[in-house]
Amino acid sequence: MISTLEKEVTLRFLRARKKDGFLNVISIFSFIGISLGVAVLIIVMSVMNGFRAELINKIVGFNPHITVQTYNNRIKLDSINQNLKNISKDLILSNSGEAIIIKKNISKGVLLRGYKSNDFSKLKIFENKFLSDNNDKLPKNFISIGKELSFTLNLDIGDSVTLMSSVGIETLIGSLPKQKTFLISSIFESGMAEFDNNVAFVNLKTLEQFFNLDENDRNLEIYLNNPKNIEYQKSIIQNNFPNMFVSSWSDMNSSLFSALKVERNVMFIILSLIIIVAAFNIISGLTILVKNKTRDIAILKSIGVLNKSIVKIFFLTGVTIGTLATIFGIVLGVTFSLYVENLRELLSSVFNISLFPEEIYFLSSMPSEINPFSILIISICSIFITIIVSIFPALKAAKLDPIKALKYE
Repeated sequence: MISTLEKEVTLRFLRARKKDGFLNVISIFSFIGISLGVAVLIIVMSVMNGFRAELINKIVGFNPHITVQTYNNRIKLDSINQNLKNISKDLILSNSGEAIIIKKNISKGVLLRGYKSNDFSKLKIFENKFLSDNNDKLPKNFISIGKELSFTLNLDIGDSVTLMSSVGIETLIGSLPKQKTFLISSIFESGMAEFDNNVAFVNLKTLEQFFNLDENDRNLEIYLNNPKNIEYQKSIIQNNFPNMFVSSWSDMNSSLFSALKVERNVMFIILSLIIIVAAFNIISGLTILVKNKTRDIAILKSIGVLNKSIVKIFFLTGVTIGTLATIFGIVLGVTFSLYVENLRELLSSVFNISLFPEEIYFLSSMPSEINPFSILIISICSIFITIIVSIFPALKAAKLDPIKALKYE
């Protein structure tokens, strides 16, 4: 327990006095350093959590949750197990192939994904913005392209483009790549520039004719009711298709999310050094405080104050500075995290620079997700560091000999 005397003396030592000017400067810098360290850690962790969550939402929204690839075995939707239907929102047959899209003198490689016209409207991408009045249909010989691709090739709805297949056709002069003209029916915006620039949708029958594929080559795309618990649900689906290759959105992007996890952990360790450096200023401040308060410590000991009370007084002084700085840092960090996108837009407009460019980070805005558990871990680490650095000066103060301290007073 902490006695009233210990509280009063601690509060007195924390109050600013003119003769303790240099000590006050050290205390202020310790407070600012710890606060900034905590705030920066919260901001960085929130942005990285938000980036990961937004990236997952975009990937899950654009790609199937689980894909079943066949080995020349036709998948029949009417023969699918009832357990699979219970965990699934939609079951869609699809096919894909790589082609080159040509418009005048510009060409670009794209991934073509084929769907039946009535299945196309089931894709989650329809929750995003579509630049067309009739975008839920995918008729034959029509194509739906991304916004970034339309900018790259200067295309609009109703324009025609030529697609070149990797499949060849035999002619009198040899084998030539198959080509076909498509009309643009819609322009979509997934929110990820990488997808918008490299993926296009066509009718399933048209795609299979274009790439010389048949119904045995079709894949089954499974959209789950809850895509979070992906590994468990993947095992259920694998049991339903034991002789087929089953992959999830997590498998297809495992290297990306592993890199994000490593980066987040490394950033946490590096930025924690800011708190550690700032906390060491508390040692300097408390050591100077012990030196300045030698006479006061001696008087307290001479009137019967125990050594453990002296330890508590100086320990509380250091911990109070660290705790208040941590609380202020949490408030500062959470506030910045909530308005980080507004701050990015302000800095971009004031300095006329592009912060968080979409073509590099795949996202059109800076995301932020405040995780209470992360804030709790950061707070505990900050206070724990403060406790550690406050122990040594407090013990030093308790070892002071009152006779020597008062000898020349």
